[in-house]
Amino acid sequence: MIKDLRIRFGIIAVVVLVSVAYLIPTLIVKEDRTLPNWMTNGIAMGDERVKLLPSKTLHLGLDLKGGMHLLLGVDLDEALANSLDRFSTEVGGYMDDEGIAYKKSGREGTELVVVLSSSEDEQALKDYVSERYRMLTVTESRTIEEGGMEIRFVYREKDLAEFNDRTVEQTLETIRNRVDELGLTEPEIIRQGEYDILVQLPGVSDMESAKELIRKVALLEFKLVVDDDEMLSEALKGNIPEGMELVYEKVKDRETGEIMDEVPYLVEEETQMTGEVITDATIAFDSSKAGRPYVHIEFDRRGEALFEKVSGDNVGRRLAIILDNNVYSAPVIKSRITGGAAIIEGSFPLDEAKELAIVLRAGALPATLTLLEERTVGPSLGTDSIRMGFMATLVGGALVVIFMALYYGASGLVADLALFLNMVIILGIMSAFQATLTLPGIAGIALTIGMAVDANVLVFERVREELRLGKTPRASIEGGYSKAFLTILDANVTTLIAALVLFQFGTGPVKGFAVTLSVGIVTSLFTAIFVSRTVFEFAMSRFRIKRLSV
Repeated sequence: MIKDLRIRFGIIAVVVLVSVAYLIPTLIVKEDRTLPNWMTNGIAMGDERVKLLPSKTLHLGLDLKGGMHLLLGVDLDEALANSLDRFSTEVGGYMDDEGIAYKKSGREGTELVVVLSSSEDEQALKDYVSERYRMLTVTESRTIEEGGMEIRFVYREKDLAEFNDRTVEQTLETIRNRVDELGLTEPEIIRQGEYDILVQLPGVSDMESAKELIRKVALLEFKLVVDDDEMLSEALKGNIPEGMELVYEKVKDRETGEIMDEVPYLVEEETQMTGEVITDATIAFDSSKAGRPYVHIEFDRRGEALFEKVSGDNVGRRLAIILDNNVYSAPVIKSRITGGAAIIEGSFPLDEAKELAIVLRAGALPATLTLLEERTVGPSLGTDSIRMGFMATLVGGALVVIFMALYYGASGLVADLALFLNMVIILGIMSAFQATLTLPGIAGIALTIGMAVDANVLVFERVREELRLGKTPRASIEGGYSKAFLTILDANVTTLIAALVLFQFGTGPVKGFAVTLSVGIVTSLFTAIFVSRTVFEFAMSRFRIKRLSV
């Protein structure tokens, strides 16, 4: 340990002052979790504004602040199907451009199936797929009875695992973008387990709207409409032709949002392009239609080229713009469309148009989300939890302080001082690193109170033994700390290992408990060993103490 007491007091002062600086915002934060303007924007000094203190408050968990807890599962099978559908469209485009005759390019289950009219083009197709889609491999290549060459492709096992992992990460990022659009503070959106996503939104008041916004797939698809009344009539009876599907346009009342009618469309199953090529989505108003809102979308270069090709190849046909299986509009393609932009019209009200623009701008989910678990915590319950947890910690701490003072005398007061500093440093560190304080986290702090004085109890008992041997107070203090150090270190390290395991494998409240316990163990070692010993040695060097009160 450092011999110079001035340096030791300097270290203690720095640690405590930094902790207090990070704790001040939490102490003065208002009920609506906002801080005074001078703290968030700084104080004007000349032409600049200078921040004197940190502006981060202690991050409260859902169980203390109230809000919404969702556990969402990602439908990876659907994501794989969407990916293969896109590949089939692109492979079909390649064969059209190269003049390769083919009978089919589509998906069957988890396979991409291409049927060539002639086996002469087999190698050219395999070379193209091998070069452009390295994740695909050929599972079967055979001559079929109807004539032609059928080639089947699937994802390689390793690439499929990477695809699933990437899909979950993309979903996580998309949800995060959408939550950011909600303007919430302190949301927690993390991956849980292998493919699930945990979403905690403290302080959410309109839970249904938030849930709808998060789960909205926003899968935007452009599909060609089959304008054949007879085929549509048969499809409505259940006789849907192969390669086609029925989708509906929901006509809503603009004032109430109530669905007034559903218009059926028979469309080709093959998706011409999806919303993943969208770069921006904004609200605009059509002055010729009583100011009806619509969504203006813009594509990236790839989307612009794809949209131009789709529109150029299908002049005279209708192209349905479908979002989450709902048709928003189905305009007739009058000419090749260039410029990389399109609009989504519908009978939706302004709020729905804004929500639609948000989800398109934030990005579409790559797959449907399944709600696995849902919990809501009311703000009043969170307030009660804070009050009761604070009271429990206060009463427990007060009893420990009184016991230490009565049983160990003046030495007990030194332990109480270390305990107080321990609390300040714990909360300061949690504020600085934006760790989440949960209800079990408060329990972890209460447990830390006991552990913090436990180290001092071990030291004091060793000091008593040294005094009984007739040693001086200074020698007893040195002997007590030296002999108790390894025992204290062993006990705290083993507990810290358990806390780290809880943090690694635990979730939600368990993780909150592990965080406060881990931080508390480190800080209690600092205060019980370093701070209290420094105080004792300062007293020994400054005053001629002949009798030690312990």
